[in-house]
Amino acid sequence: MIGNQHVLIIGFVFPEPNSSAAGGRMVQLISIFKQHSFDVTFASPAMDSDYMVDFESLCVAKKTIALNCSSFDVFVKELNPSIVLFDRFMMEEQFGWRVAENCPDALRLLDTEDMHCLRLARQKAFKENRTFSTDDLLVEDVAKREIASILRCDLSFMIAEYEIELLQTIFKIDSKLLYYLPLILDPIDTSTIQNLPSFEDRKNFIFIGNFLHEPNWNAVQYLKETIWPLIRKQMPDAILQIYGAYPSQKVLQLHQPKQGFNIMGRADNAQEMVRNVRIVLAPLRFGAGIKGKLVEAMQFGTPSITTTIGAESMYGDLSWNGFIADDSQVFADKSVELYQDKTLWLKAQENGFRIIEKRYLKSLFESDFVEHILKVQTHLKQHRLHNFMGTLLQHHTLTSTKYMSRWIEEKNK
Repeated sequence: MIGNQHVLIIGFVFPEPNSSAAGGRMVQLISIFKQHSFDVTFASPAMDSDYMVDFESLCVAKKTIALNCSSFDVFVKELNPSIVLFDRFMMEEQFGWRVAENCPDALRLLDTEDMHCLRLARQKAFKENRTFSTDDLLVEDVAKREIASILRCDLSFMIAEYEIELLQTIFKIDSKLLYYLPLILDPIDTSTIQNLPSFEDRKNFIFIGNFLHEPNWNAVQYLKETIWPLIRKQMPDAILQIYGAYPSQKVLQLHQPKQGFNIMGRADNAQEMVRNVRIVLAPLRFGAGIKGKLVEAMQFGTPSITTTIGAESMYGDLSWNGFIADDSQVFADKSVELYQDKTLWLKAQENGFRIIEKRYLKSLFESDFVEHILKVQTHLKQHRLHNFMGTLLQHHTLTSTKYMSRWIEEKNK
């Protein structure tokens, strides 16, 4: 029974659903809690942004909190949430011990977004021009922090099946501490599909992604230096539009309209842009999690070309909605082929709709998600008893991080 449960979400930033998949993901989680009559407060130490979600329209209370400050202790004690959700492990590091100390009976949840240590280890291997090995994770400093955070929490939401597999095999995390929850979407009705722009009505290629995210910036460089010249060689009039929030000067300098390479900056309506182009390009060479840009492409009937890492954990045993290619020449060839072949394009579009239907519909996850949280909450004492490593780490965190934070607080006075 839910009763009058209050969920406190501690966010890394205030979510911007139109800027990143992480922002969209957080709004999805909030909507599930609200639909099941949970009260929700969203707190973050981040500054407000012009693009953050309208909390009032979601009926969510908003609170700005301070790092390394006992004012949070007063706030969380007064709020007395029954559930606390940390948005990424960094927030659990900062505030987890305070929650544990002031609200010991609150269920502690972690939304990982993606495995940060996997993304960083792959990025390091790429920059060192070598093949990534899972052993790289064991020497990655962020892994030690991230795994400790997962262990300290009662339940961690994982967006990708591959990452669950790594946590269980490489780090020996008990499956009871993990819960698979990908991006969750409403069904695409027939009339929506019928009203999508046709193959003939669409034109151009698109890349879309937040430029604060290193894999996106690297993909744009790869497009500019290698893939796009190969596509233009076969299609001299081809146009690529590159959209993304927070473009830096080095991104803007790549703008070359004469080469059909257009840096467009932030999209006022990213979905509308994706809906009207013919192909999404996503040549990601490192990264983790599942890619919001590729799920969005499927939603709007736009086929995509991506890499093995780009498509990781996204399509199960179904057919991809386009092509997966790691070789730059093959990537370019398949991009041109898919752009020009209507039959192939329509089949790819159909594959995308099927992936959404079989893997991402809200109806596949919502009820079980809420039931699972309530079940863990009901048996929380027993659940924690069987997570000895988590209890051990919580103990040492309270006696180390706590006093470091207290020292910083005194120093800042």
